[in-house]
Amino acid sequence: MRLVQFELSHGERRVGVVEDGLVREVQNAHTVRDLALAAIEAGTTLQQQVNALGLGISHNYAELLAALRILPPLDHPDPAHMLVSGTGLTHLGSASARDKMHQQAGDEAAMTDTMRIFKWGVEGGKPDAGQAGVQPEWFYKGDGSIVVRPGQPFPLPPFAEDAGEEPELSGLYVIGHDSKPYRLGYAVGNEFSDHVMERKNYLYLAHSKLRSCSYGPELRVGELPQHLAGTSRILRDGEVLWQNEFLSGEANMCHSLENLEYHHFKYSQFLRPGDVHIHFFGTATLSFADGIRTRPGDVFEISQVEFGAPLINGIEPAPAAFEPGTVVTL
Repeated sequence: MRLVQFELSHGERRVGVVEDGLVREVQNAHTVRDLALAAIEAGTTLQQQVNALGLGISHNYAELLAALRILPPLDHPDPAHMLVSGTGLTHLGSASARDKMHQQAGDEAAMTDTMRIFKWGVEGGKPDAGQAGVQPEWFYKGDGSIVVRPGQPFPLPPFAEDAGEEPELSGLYVIGHDSKPYRLGYAVGNEFSDHVMERKNYLYLAHSKLRSCSYGPELRVGELPQHLAGTSRILRDGEVLWQNEFLSGEANMCHSLENLEYHHFKYSQFLRPGDVHIHFFGTATLSFADGIRTRPGDVFEISQVEFGAPLINGIEPAPAAFEPGTVVTL
């Protein structure tokens, strides 16, 4: 089952199931979060909750996408109660990256921190079920205010040195009233980072991640296939500027999803009832690694057949939110 959130022509929200080019409204459902919380309270799955409510009116999916009426598939009415985060160095990556790791494996002191964490993940990122493995790199992106809906452009702040896509899978979670995380499912995402800033110094990674992101348009309910192969491409003036395959799923990762989830939700401050979490699981495919520099007007398109419609976003300049020397003393 694949779910979307969308707006009617007058702005009222609905939840829908995607079927054969149509979006069928879930009866009496206005947000996926409320739907999930009701399922938790009822002790059912999200799919069972949808089936219990039933489906109603149908809408043309392509028209909803074209009109930018498709919302992110999970959000929170108060953006401050939504945490967007992610993990890096989680995928096996290219053969050259693995070769580099193998060549340095005998002398860990000579490794960069990046290669050291990657090696630890390969060796201990997939523990037995119920066990904690090595912890991954973790980063904070922002709250719900940084999320861009499918079809809309990413704002590029004046201080940005790059506007690079990161095609990833994201896990979508709600914290139940019992303070436990519940995974609703997964969505394709564009984590969108500043790779020029990050490459200057690894300690700038935290700065480089404080950008907008997007995920969806669809929430895939249920378990994730072991192997996923998608396509990431960039369009400039209507022509393909760059295109590459990206792999995901645990068969292509050095960490299990269970391990990544444990090392996020082990922190008690991330278990506040009612909160929403969007967690990006990483990637090994970047246009920046191929020397591509994006610019306003470019369009990102990230697609995986198993997740339905592609995720499309552009780039546009944004004004400065804050200027130097303008902090007010009280």
